Amino acid sequence: MEEEKWPASRVEKLIYLIEGQRVILDFDLAKLYGVTPFNLNKAVRRNQVRFPKDFVFMISPQEVGRLIFQSGISKQARGLRNR
Repeated sequence: MEEEKWPASRVEKLIYLIEGQRVILDFDLAKLYGVTPFNLNKAVRRNQVRFPKDFVFMISPQEVGRLIFQSGISKQARGLRNR
């Protein structure tokens, strides 16, 4: 089975700038890998030693609000969850 490739332009749209850091949100990264966000996060938690320390971090509610504004999402239920 051939792996589906995402064009760079599509991946670039998933990258946000938060406090000077380029990030891809867990649910977008999960889409890239073809898994659910739950399973992606579970795999990261179970294999923390395999990931750099700055690979995963939690954002504050204020950052969630700014991200919603930046991406034009009007409601948190449409994609961003308050953590």
